[in-house]
Amino acid sequence: MTPPPPEHPNWAALVPGGVQPWKTLSSRVLVGGFRVVLEDRVQTPSGAEVRYQYRPRGPRAAFVLPVTGAGEAVLIRQYRYPLGATVWEVVAGGVEPGEDLLEAAARELAEEVGGVAGEWVALPGFYPQPSISGVVFYSLLALGVTLGNTAHEDSEVIERVTLPLPEVYRMLEAGEIHDGPSSLTLWHARRHLAERGLL
Repeated sequence: MTPPPPEHPNWAALVPGGVQPWKTLSSRVLVGGFRVVLEDRVQTPSGAEVRYQYRPRGPRAAFVLPVTGAGEAVLIRQYRYPLGATVWEVVAGGVEPGEDLLEAAARELAEEVGGVAGEWVALPGFYPQPSISGVVFYSLLALGVTLGNTAHEDSEVIERVTLPLPEVYRMLEAGEIHDGPSSLTLWHARRHLAERGLL
């Protein structure tokens, strides 16, 4: 494995702030297990008491745009049950508890597209749904990717597709990539690809 990339400067800011204007009066678990959902009774700064259902802070996921040595992007088309649709995405997956972020990104790259990266570039991280979720997404650019055999989970319906980078960015601009985190990962990667003469 290649050395880990430097963290993107914004990653350090993706932590709880200092002063918390809402006061938690009580909390209970609505859904346990892998995707915990809490319901808290809170008091807002105006004094109003409300119930708030949300996923707590803690879970992380890595989003990876793989680019081969030939300068082609490797995307996936994945069936998403909640949508009842197959959508274009970059490689992505959850970071297991105690797992290093780069290790998770490399694992997902290998599992979903059979890829191994020659170089990693850290991109900005972000909150995908801050009104209902404390999940943090970290995006990365994987360069010099070589492709081999995939190792999909039993529940995954994934097609690996290799495309010229200009075509991927045409798709992005045309609104053909409907997955928000994938679109943002592509947007953040664009400058790095242009600087390297790949786009």
